[in-house]
Amino acid sequence: MKIVACYSNKGGVGKTATSANLAHALAGAGHRTLLCDLDPQGASGFYFRVKPSRRLDDESFFRDQKRFTDAIRGSDYEGLDILPANMSFRDFDVFLSRMKNARSRLKKALKAAGGAYDMVVLDCPPNISMLSENVFRASDAVIVPVIPTTLSERTFEQLLEFFRDKKLDPKKVMAFFSMAQSSKSLHNETMARMRETHRRRFLDVTVPFAADVEKMGTHRAPVATFAQARPAAKAYDKLWREILARL
Repeated sequence: MKIVACYSNKGGVGKTATSANLAHALAGAGHRTLLCDLDPQGASGFYFRVKPSRRLDDESFFRDQKRFTDAIRGSDYEGLDILPANMSFRDFDVFLSRMKNARSRLKKALKAAGGAYDMVVLDCPPNISMLSENVFRASDAVIVPVIPTTLSERTFEQLLEFFRDKKLDPKKVMAFFSMAQSSKSLHNETMARMRETHRRRFLDVTVPFAADVEKMGTHRAPVATFAQARPAAKAYDKLWREILARL
């Protein structure tokens, strides 16, 4: 089982769209996949028309394997299951701070409950916290969408600094440009500069700014299900292939 986290310490960069499309693409390629939503907003579950289990709270997530597995829901797509979030997940950090071996609790929970899957995709909340440190330690890859702007560049640098400070493996970080607009000179200049500075961290794929991605909320479905031939769907298809090639 491989664990892939979709993470950014900046909100609004396409993290949940990446999680949903990546999980759908992996399942479509024959990999038994679990999409685990760790963000209490529950947007991943919304995209797949899956309601959260109110019985799964922060404590049972880490300590009760049966409740964890009972909360997993099937999706409309073969090979893809969803563990939807609920608002109690907002207390993950508080709960983890009280636990022994807190930095490894997420990995233990996922390994115990996710043995039936080839791939686990984590949709993570946008902050740097004890939960995110758990995510970084548990994951085989940390996929980071980066909008090519100054603030996104700054938060990406902060993430790499956090990895250095905590002695985490920087090879796990696989960034890509998200919501990019080739018509904007700032985007083009930022992408060129960041690829030069962090050439080993960035994937080749670029996901464009596209109305099709925004329409996921209307269709409540991944892009490939309603706009398969469009640039965004093709970019997400390339994304999962690059990730697996690196893994």
